[in-house]
Amino acid sequence: MYQNILVVLDGESTEQKALSRAIHLAKVQGASLSLFLSIYDFAYEMTTMLSGEEREQMRHSLIEDRRQWVSDLLEDYDLTGITYDMHIVWHHRPFESIIHHAIEQKYDLIIKGTHQHKGLQSVIFTPTDWSLLRKAPCPVLLVKDHLWQDNGTILTAVHAASDSEVHQALNRKLITHSSFVAKNIKAKLHLVNFYPGTPTAIAVEIPDFNTAQYQQNVEAHHKQAMQELISDFEPVIERTHTRDGIPDDGIPAIAKELDAELVVLGTIGRTGISAALLGNTAEHVIEQLDCDLLAIKPDGFKSPLA
Repeated sequence: MYQNILVVLDGESTEQKALSRAIHLAKVQGASLSLFLSIYDFAYEMTTMLSGEEREQMRHSLIEDRRQWVSDLLEDYDLTGITYDMHIVWHHRPFESIIHHAIEQKYDLIIKGTHQHKGLQSVIFTPTDWSLLRKAPCPVLLVKDHLWQDNGTILTAVHAASDSEVHQALNRKLITHSSFVAKNIKAKLHLVNFYPGTPTAIAVEIPDFNTAQYQQNVEAHHKQAMQELISDFEPVIERTHTRDGIPDDGIPAIAKELDAELVVLGTIGRTGISAALLGNTAEHVIEQLDCDLLAIKPDGFKSPLA
């Protein structure tokens, strides 16, 4: 499933979380890696008085300097048996260079590390991270500091009771991808589905309304939907969880409860005003997670940069 992986290197650190995770995946499934670094020096904008040839020499020198930096960096990593190549790209908008390269080369997966906030426990998500979640043409794995332990746990969030075929197709895609990863890293796969609680307005406006019975019926409906969803996947699924509440808060809570190594979510990739107003569950959840996030787009998604 992930045979051709794009690894986004961190040009500001010698610790390459994304590379470590990519090497792990490559070794267990025989994938090839493309190591990618987008660079730009704004001093280049101040060299307009130089000739075109001199400016090109400057740009070439900066690229080669970073290429050597990456080569030196790789000496600390065991790439034995792994096929890999290196791409140093000159571009002033990193997320665009990553996505354009991913579109051109048709990668199966993009892996990128996150940045820890200095002095705080929280993680800073850069504009590049958000743009990859929304616009990347393939699944994106954002890596935190949480290690992948043997016999660990993968948590996949689904919307089992949706009437939308788009959502149901995405559910099946999420389970397929997370099952693949779980098998390769020998992890246990858990699914979680959230359903809404009883609307307060109903209980207020209808005094005789049986809130408890309503809640039981909703829960039973979602549990039945979950069983129908997993009927083709049951042997690979360790456990399912059906809970009331909001996914944005509930997913991080159960991920912490299970000490999950990885959370798998679907993202519909909203952009522009709709993203600013509505956001995506993946974007709300990720800042609260202390483990990796694998974000997957629905079939038929086309990057706005394509």
